[in-house]
Amino acid sequence: MQQQKIVLCIGFVYPEPSSSAAGARILQLLKMLIDADYKIIFGTTASLSAHSFDLNTLGIEVKSLKLNDSSFDEYIFRLNPSVVLFDRFMTEEQFGWRVAKCCPDALRVLDTEDLHFLRKARGENLDIKASFSKTFLKSDVAKREIASIYRSDLSLIISEVEFNILTKELGIDASLLFYIPFILDPTEIQNPKDLLDFETRKNFVFLGNFMHPPNVQAVQYLKQKIWPELSQKLPKAQLHIYGAYAKPKHLALEDQKKNFYVSGRAEDLDSLLSSYRLLLAPLEFGAGLKGKVLDAMRNGTPCGLSSIAAEGLFGRLPSNGFIEDDLESFVFKSFQLYNEKDPWETAQNDGFNVLLKRFSRSEFESLFLAKIDQLFKQLDNHRLKNITGLLLQHHSLQSTKYLSKWIEAKNKGS
Repeated sequence: MQQQKIVLCIGFVYPEPSSSAAGARILQLLKMLIDADYKIIFGTTASLSAHSFDLNTLGIEVKSLKLNDSSFDEYIFRLNPSVVLFDRFMTEEQFGWRVAKCCPDALRVLDTEDLHFLRKARGENLDIKASFSKTFLKSDVAKREIASIYRSDLSLIISEVEFNILTKELGIDASLLFYIPFILDPTEIQNPKDLLDFETRKNFVFLGNFMHPPNVQAVQYLKQKIWPELSQKLPKAQLHIYGAYAKPKHLALEDQKKNFYVSGRAEDLDSLLSSYRLLLAPLEFGAGLKGKVLDAMRNGTPCGLSSIAAEGLFGRLPSNGFIEDDLESFVFKSFQLYNEKDPWETAQNDGFNVLLKRFSRSEFESLFLAKIDQLFKQLDNHRLKNITGLLLQHHSLQSTKYLSKWIEAKNKGS
């Protein structure tokens, strides 16, 4: 009998699917590997929170890890995993060199979630409207993240836009990357017949984790610019803001007299979203795919989006509403879509079509598993072709090793 392959997933935090799309994303990948008969172990240096997903319900073993500690070397050597999956580039920086040293035959896979350097640079350069600029490469985060991609055997890219930036703008070989967006089972998409209709729904909604700067800025933009204009056209309508990790300063943005409401975490997301007529997401910067928009589409809720919020979602298909960056046009189109039943129903159907054609698990599962199997068989040749990765791995092993050992010795001496 063939021995079951082991995947060690090293997480920066425990997955919190109710808090962020990133938490939902890593669980999608782990479930896919479980269904392919991989044994999954989730290791992290983080602590459990009240909203951490119970990984035991999926049969996933949990391992507490120590940072800058040689106990990890002993652990992973004994474990001898076939695959080590890093949930973002920071965990690859922290543990990748130890994996390479102790388990050189293990396939090292990086889930980029979104390109962190791209999100950060866009936020710092709002005047640059292009999806990418060489200016974005000046930051240390850019250099660290790109180096992490080169050191990894395979990096999972969530957006076609980001895949094209990495290959066409930065010249990274496509063999080091694999495009896999959010993936959905058919059961996760609501049956339109079971949903509330246009007349029954009311009000506008925004969703977004308040620990995420693009969401905070979008809420401020809604409060200061969009809602004053839109509420004049629709005086009976309300705008409801939901987001995990809302601080008092965020909750203080609420103004009930102006029908602007700010709440915390959305506990029952599907029943909540399916009661609103329109989701607004006027994000001014960000990266990756917006989980809030896919959740809206799953629940038949059309969206008013900025180009950043829509990035990578629709391909050549119609959006589930409208995409607009101009303030006046955004307000007018929100008013129009909120009031007109036929365009609203068309937008709802367009959203279901996008989910089925672009985010179906069946479209990506076999390709992803085949890619992993291919790399198992050709790992030495694959690595030899990645000269930049070999060089970075060598220097990372030397420099990071001694820094980490110095920190470890310092910690033991204190």
